[in-house]
Amino acid sequence: MVILLSCNSDDDNGSVNCTEEIRAGLVVRVKDAVTNLELQEGIVVTATDGSYSEILEYGSTSTSTFVGAFERPGNYILTVSANGYQSFASGLITVTADVCHVIPKNVTIALQPE
Repeated sequence: MVILLSCNSDDDNGSVNCTEEIRAGLVVRVKDAVTNLELQEGIVVTATDGSYSEILEYGSTSTSTFVGAFERPGNYILTVSANGYQSFASGLITVTADVCHVIPKNVTIALQPE
């Protein structure tokens, strides 16, 4: 998915030139707590902020990450589930933003085998 954005702000403090990219607010790696190997297949990572809920997308095999909350600041709880593993729920994860983009939160979650 490619979305191009442009951000220019002319004010008394000068101009801000933002990049033309969309950034994920959440970047999540999921590992096996025993082997420390990254898990990719059959993993469901859900981000919830109040009534908002989103299943994170699997990035690619080269990055082994699940990404979401694109350009969406908020206070998220992540839930992770996979066959053969205990479900996981995180504490509150706050995604903030600067004048142009969200500031990504990188999170690693270790799932316990059942």
